[in-house]
Amino acid sequence: MGKIKKSMFRKKVLFSTIVIMAFLGGKEGAAAQTNAGRPKVVKENLGEKFANVSPKLTSNNANPLLDFMFTADPTAVEYNGRIYVYATNDHQQYEHVGKDGKNSYGYIRSLVMMSSDDMVNWTYHGIINTAKLAPWSQNSWAPSITSRLEADGKTHFYLYYSNSGIGSAVLTSTSPVGPWSDPIGKNIVDRSVPGVDCDAPFDPGVVIDDQGTGWLSFGAGTPKTKYLPDNARIVKLGADMISLGSNVSKIPAPYFNEASELNFINGTWVYSYCTSWDERTEWPYNNIDKPTACNISYMTSKTPLNQDSWKYHDNYFKNTGDVNVGPLTNNHSHLFKFKEKYYLAYHAMYLQDYFNTKGGFRNVGIEEVPVDEGNGVNIPMVNATFKGTSQLNPLNPFVLQQAETTAGTSGKVQFEAVGNVGNMVAIGIVDKQCLMVRGADFSKQIPTKFEARVKGKGKIDVYVNNLKGTPLVSLICDGKEWTTLSKKIEQKIDKGVENIYFVFNGENFLFDEWKFID
Repeated sequence: MGKIKKSMFRKKVLFSTIVIMAFLGGKEGAAAQTNAGRPKVVKENLGEKFANVSPKLTSNNANPLLDFMFTADPTAVEYNGRIYVYATNDHQQYEHVGKDGKNSYGYIRSLVMMSSDDMVNWTYHGIINTAKLAPWSQNSWAPSITSRLEADGKTHFYLYYSNSGIGSAVLTSTSPVGPWSDPIGKNIVDRSVPGVDCDAPFDPGVVIDDQGTGWLSFGAGTPKTKYLPDNARIVKLGADMISLGSNVSKIPAPYFNEASELNFINGTWVYSYCTSWDERTEWPYNNIDKPTACNISYMTSKTPLNQDSWKYHDNYFKNTGDVNVGPLTNNHSHLFKFKEKYYLAYHAMYLQDYFNTKGGFRNVGIEEVPVDEGNGVNIPMVNATFKGTSQLNPLNPFVLQQAETTAGTSGKVQFEAVGNVGNMVAIGIVDKQCLMVRGADFSKQIPTKFEARVKGKGKIDVYVNNLKGTPLVSLICDGKEWTTLSKKIEQKIDKGVENIYFVFNGENFLFDEWKFID
């Protein structure tokens, strides 16, 4: 986390009303619901309604992952063919202080959950309410997660997070979306633990090695010297993953600031961290460049509790402000492998213009990284982008999909938790809303029907490829209970891989899930 440095410059992303109007085809006469259950013509311009859209809706950009809320400090874990990403809930701070307020992190007491199987369509699973789960704790920032198959035959998830700056706490679950529980009722590390002699034992980074042993890194605080601040720490976890299994050891990380992160790659422990803002006045390496300010650097070791074994390699991720992806900010990342590719999750101030704020609110993005797993492990330089990752596989529109799975939205769409843990539904408000999913596969079959699970009084217009012209199909709902509606598709649809747009409206209208039928 840490204090945000004043921005040196700001990249602005502008979307003109003219462009949006062209994209939407300037469609008028949107339908609204009457008491008789039939649509009536309303003279309003959807182009005007959608003029303030997320940059993702009108581009092929994959970043940020979620465009309807602020998220930061990502971590990730793979489970059953999906990657689950967890983040600091910057949006909770934004909702408390408003667009003119500052992100001091003081109101954040929850973490955000999302997942994907293709890296561009992300399913929002809601929040982990740490204020309720661990009322003894303060703020919740910068999670780090791992999982392990345990003796009971279940995969257990271990989620560590910063309890403000005073320590690191842990939650557990047997599902990646919860329910979560607080197994020890206190910090797993704080200054009461022998050897934790740094001011802020937070920003935990967890990994499980090839022997099934857990390791936890953490630390921050007042530096002993600028070059070697002496605040990075590592400890072996107990067999239960919620206790400590060794003495706390030091990692001699040059210009260390915060954001500890651990990986285990090909028998090597890889420690990543965010460097300080300080001038690099001391640097003993002739063959390695000095790390730039507030970037991500990494070190490796074969014996992690031996502080002399740690070798500094290089910096591999510059501050997002240095590469013109938003203003300068603090830096926090997570390196992970998914479907045989390495990725780096991080945060940047992607959406401040969209939300009309300059308060320092962040969003998670992801880039692919060609990590060399060979002797010593080598991570090349990677830069933050708006484009982000490519889609790994097309979305199947003929199986049940969740309304909370999106690649872009409009109107600052809202979601709420309904039903099973981790399930969210889209909420209709007075303004029109639009949800978009990317890369749906219609190449092998053409749908004859569309169906959706809905509740309340409202209407969904479905477009394929773009928002121009007449909708492919429209569903009208007027019911107080959840119902699944279907309608025959009369229009012709070409074979191919296309984007799907769902335009829905109706105050208090709820949209849960959908699919096409061949």
